[in-house]
Amino acid sequence: AYWWNIKPSSLEAYKNRLLVLDDKKKVGFLIWAVMKISRFHQTARSYSSNDIDYQLQQLAEVFQSSLLRTKIIFDEDDVEQLLHTYSTQSRYSSHNLMHWPVNLVLSQVEKQFGGQQLSPRMINMLRQLLTDIQNVSENHQQKDKLKMLQKIEVLLHSSSGNAAAVMPVYFPARDEFGLYANNYIDQMDETAKQVFFKIMLHVQKATAGKPSAKYLNEVQLLYKEFGADKYKAIVNDWMLFIASMKEKVETHTQQYGDRTYNYSTVEFIAAVNTDMIKGFIWSLVHFFDKTTLFNIAQLADRAYRKIPQKGPANAAIGNACLYVLANVKGMDGIGHLSRLRLRIKQASTQAIIEKYLDTAAKEQGISLHEIEDLAVDDYDLTDCKRTYELEGYKAELQLTGIGKTHVQWYRPDGTEQKAVPAAVKEKQAAKLKKIKETAKLIELTTTAQRDRLDRMFISNRSIKATDFCAHYFEHGLMRYLASRIIWNIQQQGTATAVFYLNGQWVNNRSEPVAVDFTEDSSVSLWHPVFSTVEEIKNWREFMLQHKVVQPLKQAYREVYLLTDAEVNTKSYSNRMAAHILKQHQFNSLAKTRGWNYSLQGGWDGGDNGIATRILKEYNLRAEYWVDAVDSPDAMNDTGIWLYMSTDQVRFCDSVTNEIKDLIDIPAIVFSEVMRDVDLFVGVASVGNDPNWRDSGGLPAYRTYWESYSFGDLNEVAKTRKTILENLLPRLKIANVSHLQDKFLVVKGKLRTYKIHIGSTNILMEPNDQYLCIVPDRSNRETSDNMFLPFEGDNGLSVILSKAVLLSEDDKITDSTITSQINRK
Repeated sequence: AYWWNIKPSSLEAYKNRLLVLDDKKKVGFLIWAVMKISRFHQTARSYSSNDIDYQLQQLAEVFQSSLLRTKIIFDEDDVEQLLHTYSTQSRYSSHNLMHWPVNLVLSQVEKQFGGQQLSPRMINMLRQLLTDIQNVSENHQQKDKLKMLQKIEVLLHSSSGNAAAVMPVYFPARDEFGLYANNYIDQMDETAKQVFFKIMLHVQKATAGKPSAKYLNEVQLLYKEFGADKYKAIVNDWMLFIASMKEKVETHTQQYGDRTYNYSTVEFIAAVNTDMIKGFIWSLVHFFDKTTLFNIAQLADRAYRKIPQKGPANAAIGNACLYVLANVKGMDGIGHLSRLRLRIKQASTQAIIEKYLDTAAKEQGISLHEIEDLAVDDYDLTDCKRTYELEGYKAELQLTGIGKTHVQWYRPDGTEQKAVPAAVKEKQAAKLKKIKETAKLIELTTTAQRDRLDRMFISNRSIKATDFCAHYFEHGLMRYLASRIIWNIQQQGTATAVFYLNGQWVNNRSEPVAVDFTEDSSVSLWHPVFSTVEEIKNWREFMLQHKVVQPLKQAYREVYLLTDAEVNTKSYSNRMAAHILKQHQFNSLAKTRGWNYSLQGGWDGGDNGIATRILKEYNLRAEYWVDAVDSPDAMNDTGIWLYMSTDQVRFCDSVTNEIKDLIDIPAIVFSEVMRDVDLFVGVASVGNDPNWRDSGGLPAYRTYWESYSFGDLNEVAKTRKTILENLLPRLKIANVSHLQDKFLVVKGKLRTYKIHIGSTNILMEPNDQYLCIVPDRSNRETSDNMFLPFEGDNGLSVILSKAVLLSEDDKITDSTITSQINRK
């Protein structure tokens, strides 16, 4: 029924009647095919797959393309006749020039006439074709159009009388990058330009998903001829330019009948430039310096960042970056892949990265966890510091927090200097740039490694003590994290929970513990699910007593144990059911935590879904069942539902798909999965949005908003309450605040306020009037200057910020707040 389903080689008419014709008759058939197709589309009104005319034009479509892929000897008359037919029928039919197999004809001309002096007649034909193709305006055909133009330009160049010179080759699409890069090429001297044009010709071949060994060897020879260092500098500059680019939005107007339609298109990099950019990125597999790999990782991050109406900005460029990071010499590329695995949320991209990491681990004969341990760069840090000497000055780069560094300068006499010395700026600009790059890398790496450790809890991984020393405790960067985490030391058959404090290992009573990191010992992350209530309480008091800020929730980590209700339901939990979540926020958060989920929308089957997390170590798959909230006002312009309702949590065998009873799920797996789901609800619930009710929300679910906003505390909120019980006596608001059931109560000068410890929403006494205060996400001054025993709970920071603000409500000047407070 369709031409693309036809296999000419299986048809006797094609094999025994068409292929045996002489070349002139084959050309005659090609012209007949064009005329048949054109006339059919000019005259046909309605037709079925049984109509003979329909069948003939279908065969004509596929036969002409197949025939042009065989060897046909054309003379100039044949070429002129074919091109004239294509051009004529483009004017008289609904098909433009790009519909016809002009590209295949050009390939035949390349084979027969390429590299030789063309006749004036052939040159005129090609020039006319060049003009005709340039006049084709359809955007979706730009890539094919530009490739055809390149073929014609190569043919014309061979007859230009200057065949010894390399044909000028530029990025064909004049997008933002194309203009920038082509201008860069134009600034080169003629000698460099001639060599670079060879490279440009070569990277046009980068059309596959991965480079061949031949491609990489040839490009290496070419950039060495150009100058390896100079080449690397150019490609690095281009990568940084693309990584900093913003997508371009264009508005178009389309006339259809008597109606006018407006629509927008979003472009990042033109498709025809993408292949050439891929070719340049692939060539960097021969370079393994830290700056180049850092820039490749930055570009990958940008390429996978979603843009409106499109998804990832340019997945092809991103995939090229991943290929280089996976195949470059050394472990630095693997380190970047490990970090990108935690940042990039697309499931398909995460699968690519995991495949590369698994391959690297197998090549080394070690586990995925171990390959990631080996790949963490220490950046030459000692005790989380690194010192540089420049122009007699000393710079001390120090890791000060998760994602935070500080560079302190010292004069030759040893005194501190606030700003970068002028002599360093003037004479050591390149080295100064390296210091800044290293600081940025350290910040990114500490954040990624913190997240990796947090994901490691669920695996309950045991690490050889000697490996723990090498890759964690004695590692220049990882030591910052390792020295702020509780570890279980297994030695001589006994497990002891320890923490590194003031140069020694201690227990939760601050007593020194003898630790022997030998081959017979092992180390694992301490998890409260395996501890008694008393032990957990002691560790929490330890953190408060010594003012330890853990990089992640550990001592205060929520524990989720199986309830009687869940034992009775056997195979599922309803603990996190019946919540209304913002779907986009849930989707983003779920992917950050390693879950797979597809947004639901207004299409067939688009109103129910399941978020899943694969737990490889246990051959388990966790499932969180959700349904779209179908409401006329609950869909965005692209047809995606804004809200979703939650249902069961289940576990299945990832191999057999058998549903597992909850009682058979390891305690640490159940606790960590339920913690994730509780986090999804705690962050994405509409009950957390102070504006949701006032802005309209969904009227049918207003009761849910009120019950969640001021309802019972979940496990995260219970942890906040425990922390507040210890913190309040130490704060300046202690004399005007106290905890009462689910609330932090603050007595201001004008009114008394009840801040819900779960949702952070506020009620005002005496009539429980709702007070809407939207936190300023950019202002973290209050929480930054306040001791909290762990990082990462923004809700706790919001509660404390609101409490401090409302304790002096007579000083509030924001009219949106004061108007509510003064309303009686």
